[in-house]
Amino acid sequence: MGLEKWKMLWSLFVVFLKIGPVTFGGGYAMIPVIEREVVEKRKWLRAEDVADVFAVAGSVPGAIAINSATFIGYRIAGVAGAVAATIGVLLPTFCIVLALSLFFLEMKDNPKVEAAFLSIRATIVALIVFAAYKTWKTAAVDKATVALIAVTVVTLVFFNQYVHPVALIFGGACAGIAIVWLRKKLGLKSKRKLHKDEQVYDYMI
Repeated sequence: MGLEKWKMLWSLFVVFLKIGPVTFGGGYAMIPVIEREVVEKRKWLRAEDVADVFAVAGSVPGAIAINSATFIGYRIAGVAGAVAATIGVLLPTFCIVLALSLFFLEMKDNPKVEAAFLSIRATIVALIVFAAYKTWKTAAVDKATVALIAVTVVTLVFFNQYVHPVALIFGGACAGIAIVWLRKKLGLKSKRKLHKDEQVYDYMI
């Protein structure tokens, strides 16, 4: 393994080591932080790639934060990159949870601790809303995707007790395949929003 490869693996480890401690609220709250580190600062991936990674990470078993780190590490540097990113995001979280488990029961009724966690929860909501906005820009690319989003939101709001999220993800995938198939049959092009350096892809909805 060459020196450049080791540098890349070390960079992946350090980046996710920094991201790990600030992932309050779970994986979706990571999206703004990951975009800043991976897309804007280091330009390893595009925003569209990160959105795709989170879509996959949320549809497979396991914590979204860990899945996302693994997928991103693999996209950037293969299996070794996946290992480096996963260890990086796990290590600080493990240490923090271990420390909290030792002191939380004694401190949970402290008014200052309660106030701190209340403020953290409010901030998490803001991060998740911002992440939803960023993901919306890369996911809602035409009328079909907007309709899928609307149907999914309505289902979650009114029928969440009857429909499992996994069923929604599977249904969305099937709907996407069906729409692309139908458009091909009708001779219509299916496009996505493009990066300035991209070509038109005709396999997206």
